[in-house]
Amino acid sequence: MLQRMIDDIKDSTGNALRMTYLAAAAAFALLVTTSFLCAAAFIAVLEKYGPVQACLAGAGVFLVVALIAAGSYMARKRQIQARAAEAAKEAAKSGVRSALADPMLITAGIQIIRAVGVKRLIPIVAIGGVALGLFAASQRQSEDQTPAE
Repeated sequence: MLQRMIDDIKDSTGNALRMTYLAAAAAFALLVTTSFLCAAAFIAVLEKYGPVQACLAGAGVFLVVALIAAGSYMARKRQIQARAAEAAKEAAKSGVRSALADPMLITAGIQIIRAVGVKRLIPIVAIGGVALGLFAASQRQSEDQTPAE
């Protein structure tokens, strides 16, 4: 089972690396294409209006692109901050998630599984899951019932 998980991680990492290379190649091709288009536009404006107007036109185009990029960056940053705040609220509500992410707890769990054995541990885990479900249901019921004022 552990070997299968490791193989899955290797496959997903390899796929992600290949996709990154493809994205980098596409970005480089887009950069070259944009460079040639800018050069063509510059030459066209240079021949028609002169060098100063060509430089100002190029600067104006890049200024608009920079403003659009900055605006989308700021919008994305606000969205990420809102999601982080929401996740922090959810994490504050659930102390179990943070406890399960503790490496010491995970190490202790692995040692318990090795000591007890997987075949003996499955019924214990099943009973614990049922008890946890009942506990969570009682917690929800107590949260749903608000005191009358």
